[in-house]
Amino acid sequence: MKIWFRTTICAMAVVSALALSLSPASRAQTNDNDGCKLSTLQGDYALRISGQIFNPSGAVVSQRDGIVMQHYDGAGGLTQKDYVLSNGVAVPGPVDPTTMFHTDESGTYTVNSDCTGTATVTFHASGVVLEVMFVLSNHGHTIHQIVSSLTVPNPAGGQLAMHVNIHADGEKLGLVGQD
Repeated sequence: MKIWFRTTICAMAVVSALALSLSPASRAQTNDNDGCKLSTLQGDYALRISGQIFNPSGAVVSQRDGIVMQHYDGAGGLTQKDYVLSNGVAVPGPVDPTTMFHTDESGTYTVNSDCTGTATVTFHASGVVLEVMFVLSNHGHTIHQIVSSLTVPNPAGGQLAMHVNIHADGEKLGLVGQD
């Protein structure tokens, strides 16, 4: 009886210790992404993009697929180069003659403490402007993006908004465990 009582008391103590160590506050500290800041998004990211551009009536005008290399400076500035196909044909624009990737694309970004953020990318040669919403995961090593707005120069003046469904997912370049 004494052995059973001691075993039961010991088991209860272990269960209580485990319960305390797995309290909501403790779990939040170990599972949380520790928050994000502007410098969380820094370095080179390789992304795969895919989506459609629609006309005003909702019909697909263009299927877009491509790859993008984005560089974030950790202070709110970004540059990118890409290789994008529209209905299977490379989109026009200035390219690096060695890599054939589009150049002259840059913008700005913000990062919120909850690891959401926004970016604006301007394609300087064409005047196209993308507004992007994103979420960072894996302590800033993974980025998930969706285009929230795409505008093109309007021949009548100003910018013309296009209906789009374009998304991208990517990873920070470098060795696992390195920043």
